[in-house]
Amino acid sequence: MQRPRSSLSEQVRWGLREPHLVVRRLNEFYFDLQRQYGDQQDRVDFFDEDWDNLLLLDACRYDTFADVVDLPGTLEHRHSRSSSTIEFLNQYFDGRDLTDTVYVTANPQHYRKSDREFVSVDFHDVVEIWQEDGWDETFRTVRPETVADATERAAEQYPNKRLLVHFLQPHYPYIGPTGQEHFDNDSLDFFNRVMNGEVDIDDEILWEAYRENLDVVVPHVERLLDSLRGKTVVSADHGEMFGERAFPLPMREYGHPSGIHTEELTKIPWHVYDEGPRKDIVEGNATATETDDVASEVVEERLRDLGYA
Repeated sequence: MQRPRSSLSEQVRWGLREPHLVVRRLNEFYFDLQRQYGDQQDRVDFFDEDWDNLLLLDACRYDTFADVVDLPGTLEHRHSRSSSTIEFLNQYFDGRDLTDTVYVTANPQHYRKSDREFVSVDFHDVVEIWQEDGWDETFRTVRPETVADATERAAEQYPNKRLLVHFLQPHYPYIGPTGQEHFDNDSLDFFNRVMNGEVDIDDEILWEAYRENLDVVVPHVERLLDSLRGKTVVSADHGEMFGERAFPLPMREYGHPSGIHTEELTKIPWHVYDEGPRKDIVEGNATATETDDVASEVVEERLRDLGYA
């Protein structure tokens, strides 16, 4: 079903209420032209790369990863074709046959169905950790140890499949000491509220909370480097912005808006670690192409808790 178009008066009211979104829309148009007519050969295709296990850290910047993380292996970088998880799903999942891959995910975005965000992809199986048993009601997120537990179970169940593992951290909400001290988890549309001045917080505190969220997830990534067989890559779906200026209109941006392809949002870590013999990957049937049984209001509540509108 096509969404009804808003009237001109509604668009004007929207622009007056949140003028930064008008500027962002113009910058999106610039990046969209770049995607249509520019050279995209330097953009990674995650599923064409060589790996047995791909561990994605949601909203993880390359520079912060390089400063904070000390893991065994070799750190490189790549450039993503996405600046948000929704865009990541559309760019890399839609229309793909990934029946040699099991997707273990803490992020509900893949599950969300709507006329503008439905993604069609065939995985061998999908493990939706964010459903009831995996959701932490205190922090309103999926904790990284829960993701690691689910991943090790999937590795045992599917020894001959690639594993795509989607952690939530360092994505908001911030569950480290700074996050617990300064944020109340009233997370609806979090970064848009920051830009509107509704959340009065210094950039330095945002940065510290973000770095701590990366600290929180790293031990569980290292655990998987030890326990998973084959070649494991640690990467991200996109990065994050903390007041850096976008272009061509130099507005300060926060978060990870779709379509804003700055270096802060598209330059991602690519950390490679080999542990033991490689997997003998085989294709299989798509056993999880249907997504149902979870009420839409539960999905939307989870996404609101994670700071989405």
